Amino acid sequence: MNLLLFEPEELSGSLLRLEAGDRRARHIREVLGLGQGDRLRVGMLNGKMGSGLIMGSNGGGFVIEVRLTAPPPVLPAVELILALPRPIMLQRILKQATVLGVRSFYLIRSRRVQKSYFQANLLQPAELRRFLLQGLEQAVDTRIPEVHIHQQFRPFIEEAAPTIRADSRLVAHPGTDANLAGLFKESRIRGSIVLAVGPEGGWNDFELQCFFDLGFCGFSMGPLILHVDTAVMVLLSQLKILQELTGPAVR
Repeated sequence: MNLLLFEPEELSGSLLRLEAGDRRARHIREVLGLGQGDRLRVGMLNGKMGSGLIMGSNGGGFVIEVRLTAPPPVLPAVELILALPRPIMLQRILKQATVLGVRSFYLIRSRRVQKSYFQANLLQPAELRRFLLQGLEQAVDTRIPEVHIHQQFRPFIEEAAPTIRADSRLVAHPGTDANLAGLFKESRIRGSIVLAVGPEGGWNDFELQCFFDLGFCGFSMGPLILHVDTAVMVLLSQLKILQELTGPAVR
C-alpha cells in the first residue's frame, strides 16, 4: 500500500480515525511499522492527495492528521472494453489495469465467454471496488475507475459502445495484419484511446465486424497468443508509451 485512501465522510475536520480491525490500520502496524509521530502518504478517494501525521495510536487503531495539498496524477486517457475473462484473470486485470491508468472498464459478453462468468462473486460492487482500490493504493492515485457490466453483446455494441468518446479506437484480434507499430506510423494512435480485448480465441467474425463498423482499427500482437491478463498488461504498457510520444489526451 503506497497510498492510504479514505472516503470523504471518514474525515472529521482534519482527522482520520482508523479502528484496530481496519485493513488500513493493520497495514500501518504490521507492514509499514509506523507509529505516533510518523508520516505517510494519504489520499481522499476521487480527491486530493497529501500527507498524514500519526497523532496517536490506541489499541492498534490510529488517529491521523491529514493535510491534502496536491491533485492526483495526470494520466493518459484509456478506456478498456474486455470480453469477460475467468474471475482469477479478472482480478489481476482490474488491479493492474488500474495501476496503468485505465479510467473505465466495460466488461462484456462475447460468444466465447461462458455465461457462468457473470455470476461470479467478483462482479459484486464491493468486490470490484476492493480490487480497484488495491490498484489505486499501488499506483498512488485517488480516482477510482468506473466499471460497466454488459451481459449481452448486441445491446452493448448498439447502445453503449457508440457513446464511448475517444480519439483512437482499437480492437485486438489474433491474425489481423496490422500491428500497433504500423497504426502508430499511420497516425491512427493519438490522444485518448478505447481498447477492446476479446477472449483468448479472439472475437468471432460478427463481433469483429461490429467493432469495425464503429470505426475501430484492428490489430494483432503477432503469431503468439497470450493469456488475456498478460495481453492486456502488455497492450496497455505499449499504448502508454505511444501516447507519451504523441502528446496524450489526459484525464
